Amino acid sequence: MLAMGSEEWELYPSSFIGAQVIDCGTISGDMDDDQSEDLTVSLDAVLPDDLLEKVLSFLPVASVIRSGSVCKRWHDIVHARRQTWSKMVPQKPWYFMFTCSEETVSGFAYDPSLRKWYGFDFPCIEKTTWSISSSSGLVCLMDSEDRSRIIVCNPITKDWKRLVDAPGGKSADYSALAISVSRTSNQYMVAVARCNQVPSEYYQWEFTIHLYGSEISAWVSPFTELLIGWRGGDECVICDGVLYYLVYSTGVLVNNNEHRHCLLMYDLSARPTHTSLMSMAIPVPCPLTCGRLMNLNERLVLVGGIGKQDRPGIIKGIGIWELRNKEWHEVARMPHKFFQGFGEFDDVFASCGADDLIYIQSYGSPALLTFELNQKLWKWSLKSPVTKRFPLQLFTGFSFEPRLDVAS
Repeated sequence: MLAMGSEEWELYPSSFIGAQVIDCGTISGDMDDDQSEDLTVSLDAVLPDDLLEKVLSFLPVASVIRSGSVCKRWHDIVHARRQTWSKMVPQKPWYFMFTCSEETVSGFAYDPSLRKWYGFDFPCIEKTTWSISSSSGLVCLMDSEDRSRIIVCNPITKDWKRLVDAPGGKSADYSALAISVSRTSNQYMVAVARCNQVPSEYYQWEFTIHLYGSEISAWVSPFTELLIGWRGGDECVICDGVLYYLVYSTGVLVNNNEHRHCLLMYDLSARPTHTSLMSMAIPVPCPLTCGRLMNLNERLVLVGGIGKQDRPGIIKGIGIWELRNKEWHEVARMPHKFFQGFGEFDDVFASCGADDLIYIQSYGSPALLTFELNQKLWKWSLKSPVTKRFPLQLFTGFSFEPRLDVAS
């Protein structure tokens, strides 16, 4: 279903204006003023739809949406011609920031290309605790209470769809969500990894993978494994056809050098059924807190707090690693001046990313830090319009790519 209106974008800064209709015409030297006025025509009237679409495709996506309010013809072009928008100038991923509350979820979206914040009503999210994953313009949301309820939406066009209920949602102890969208076909796959404690067995957890394909509009459950001494959590991602999932040790660690987290890998193309993912698990590169997995142009990246050896819940820095040939390589470590900028920092921070851009935000502050992977560049975003009103107020957010050509 599609419900997109220009009124949703009225909170944009006045600097974001739609393209204007320009009156022009060829005037012969022997014509009088009255005749020349009669022959003056609107450029919009003679510009074919395909050329107008081409011109609009060079604008930032926010300006394209605003231009849809110029007239009915422009509105129809902006909202009905998805093929054109697949050739738009690539847009950097935006960041949607909001404050945790029991009220309706609304917040502000940050455009890193133009360094601007927009008032933004995100569709479908009813609770700030919902699980969220994004890929190539689509955002997938899972109800934190009824984990079988999953929605896929395009936050720019407000197009959304509720999927067939996922298996085992209400009874799951832990659930992780991931979505992957094909840039060629725009078909998508949703993965839900669930982990349930075996009754009366503290160290045994049943791990199951469920997959939804938009081509068949149905769920399949191709894999189950019994984890001993490890349990799943709420962090997974799909990257280059592989589902990656973080698991956590449930045993008592003999020393601080033992790994508390490992990475499981499941090939979504081969979909093996009789194998042990745990036997091929990859340890994380260091004592880790708040680890987050992300797909940056089909490169698996891990962002996390580097825990102190004697106090792993307190971090001494934030690191970024890339997995290459099943080995972790450190890409960057947050410079101390940025690390201090968050204030007193423990393990409560969020990170996410797409393309080559990573966002990092403390839960206790609306300050937003960006890291460009290719240029190794750290930068604060423009100051967020989200304000802190009381000491224990929490903030969170997630990134998504702004696109007009994908639908749920």
